[in-house]
Amino acid sequence: MPSLDRITFDPTIMGGRACIRGMRVTVALVLNLVANGMSTAEILDAYPYLEEEDIRQALRYAAWLAEESVHPAELLPAA
Repeated sequence: MPSLDRITFDPTIMGGRACIRGMRVTVALVLNLVANGMSTAEILDAYPYLEEEDIRQALRYAAWLAEESVHPAELLPAA
């Protein structure tokens, strides 16, 4: 996992989902804002307690999660 010191997990906050700096702002919310066309400046205006690095790390976390490997299952012999 890349260095993501702003992505936190706490079972008492948002059910343990990935959040920004322990706040009740999930990584998923930030990603949805970006995916729906909001610029960094617009997100920071709407959520003034966020910082530009929070958005960058949310995107890096999503990119890390998307680095998946597909391993084909081995076929079992017929019984």
